[in-house]
Amino acid sequence: MLIKQSELDNLLKKLRKENKTIVTTNGCFDILHVGHVRYLNKAKSFGDVLIVALNSDKSVKEIKGDSRPINNEEDRAEVLSALRSVDYVVLFDETSPIDLLLRIKPNVHTKGADYTIETLPEAKGIMASGGRIEFISFVEGKSTTSIIEKMKSK
Repeated sequence: MLIKQSELDNLLKKLRKENKTIVTTNGCFDILHVGHVRYLNKAKSFGDVLIVALNSDKSVKEIKGDSRPINNEEDRAEVLSALRSVDYVVLFDETSPIDLLLRIKPNVHTKGADYTIETLPEAKGIMASGGRIEFISFVEGKSTTSIIEKMKSK
């Protein structure tokens, strides 16, 4: 379910009152593929509720360039929300999710295994607020970039 940032604090209060383990992840999720699905399923396995912090169109463009995103933020949010593993999707405009994640204060934050504690900017803040970081391995050869490249070569 897509929630607005203005609704986030009430949701978090409710989840904490119910003693739910809150898991977060973040990303662009531009062209959803099997690697994303497996990643999100694994992320959900670390707790009760998975909140995906989704880069807005504005932030995707800043990170990936003018040719991205392929799918707009509303479509990406709807597709993510339809997955069994995803409980909530919240959009953010910044290129980094740090402020949003520090606001959420997840019990567990997940990120791809191409990061380390030292290279993940949000790690210190999340751990300082009592959360832990879990790194998830990628599915070999499955990425949005590889899908786009394959489409261009046809």
